[in-house]
Amino acid sequence: MDEQHPLTSQLEYNPDKLLDALLDRLVLKNDAALARALEVAPPVISKIRHRRLPVGASILIRMHEVSNLPIRELRDLMGDRRQKYRLSDVQGKPKDA
Repeated sequence: MDEQHPLTSQLEYNPDKLLDALLDRLVLKNDAALARALEVAPPVISKIRHRRLPVGASILIRMHEVSNLPIRELRDLMGDRRQKYRLSDVQGKPKDA
């Protein structure tokens, strides 16, 4: 992946703070336990922690469901200060017949 995700290029972006807060909130010992709680493969947590994978909508929703923290608070924890989200140019467009 040569292209950097807009979120991971933000200077404030720090997924470690989010993951560590979830570990504390859920009283878990490590990232493997967090992966089990979120029902994702352990490499997903590792890739997020090492900034090779951004925190996507589906895992953010899962974090909300498991922790009961508001989405806004989860986003703030990781340093995501965006106020608006953009869909890609392809999303939402009708398919050509």
